[in-house]
Amino acid sequence: MFVRELHLRDFRSWQAVDLDLRPGPTVFTGRNGFGKTNLLEALFYLATLRSHRVSSDAPLVHSGSASALVTATVENEGRELTAELRINAEGANKASINRSPARRSRDLLGILRTVLFAPEDLSLVRGDPSDRRRFIDELVAQRGPRWVAARADYDRVLRQRSALLKTAAAALRRGGDQAESVISTLDVWDGQLADLGGQVIAARLQVLGELEPHFTRSYASIAPHSRPATLRYRPAGGVDFETATAEAISEILGARLRELRDKEIERGMCLVGPHRDDIDIVLGTDVAKGFASHGESWSLALALRLGSVELTRAEGIEPVIMLDDVFAELDAKRREKLVEFTAGAEQLLITAAVADDIPGEIGGRRIFVDVVEDSDGRRSMVVGDESDPRPGNVEEPVSGVSDE
Repeated sequence: MFVRELHLRDFRSWQAVDLDLRPGPTVFTGRNGFGKTNLLEALFYLATLRSHRVSSDAPLVHSGSASALVTATVENEGRELTAELRINAEGANKASINRSPARRSRDLLGILRTVLFAPEDLSLVRGDPSDRRRFIDELVAQRGPRWVAARADYDRVLRQRSALLKTAAAALRRGGDQAESVISTLDVWDGQLADLGGQVIAARLQVLGELEPHFTRSYASIAPHSRPATLRYRPAGGVDFETATAEAISEILGARLRELRDKEIERGMCLVGPHRDDIDIVLGTDVAKGFASHGESWSLALALRLGSVELTRAEGIEPVIMLDDVFAELDAKRREKLVEFTAGAEQLLITAAVADDIPGEIGGRRIFVDVVEDSDGRRSMVVGDESDPRPGNVEEPVSGVSDE
């Protein structure tokens, strides 16, 4: 799988760019803040419908514009699909596939499969549970639209139920018909939340179970003298899942919601469900968060991403691997492992502020990014393009990249 074309309009710092890409390594170089990461972010958004940097869509839209347009043509074993997404600063986004409108944005999921490794990945080990939930949900999302539908419906029901919990205490104090209505409505929301929550958690458990052996092997390769690393799903609210079937999990969630109802009404929030769960990254018998050293944390974060690549390959898909300025963050040993692992990637997209940060073994193409500021504002642009820059392979910059 590789991206053959990428077109951006009003996406972050890019007013317009049209890139013809190719298999093999491509390195985007330029100073920090010039827009290199935005190119990878656009592709990652097409693959997951999420940014790896922000939680809302408004920052993705170029200043002064109402929407951004991301279009990518993806080739996979001879089959070619063009995915297009209009990202609106306000309101719902609009998607199309091969220029035909899609019913939902999530219909794009599965067209492009990517694994992105970025400095922010250190939060997977050291950050909040939400960072680890987002990681596993991104892996689930890339398996296709049906995997995402339950999570979208779950989030909708969760908002409705949470709003009811905030007003339930006052209604119950007043008693009468209003109290009966609140209890009846909560029963309905509980059933829906448990059903959808079971589907979300079951999908997570399935992906986590498939990922763990790849993660364990990747970490052992990166840190052969360290203790073994494993992954463990940790549900919130005192729930214990003895089975991974959606139906059984739904029954457990439903029972726990009934047990916690008084406490939830008292606190005005939902205390159990996939929105509060966590994933423990374990070294030996210790949870890595708050325990692992800086080097161990980087090795674990790298192993999560390398394991994700192997997971996708196990499905028969070679993902597009994207490395966002990570070589500057890694020591020599981890750089060597990353270079070794990505050597066989069909398409490798890399950003670097300093060209010397890129190991010499990585050849391919260099695209140089700069910014221009004039009466139209500040925007990113491509200022150069050359093939394999290793000694003896330098060519003159070639045309074919447009910013108009």
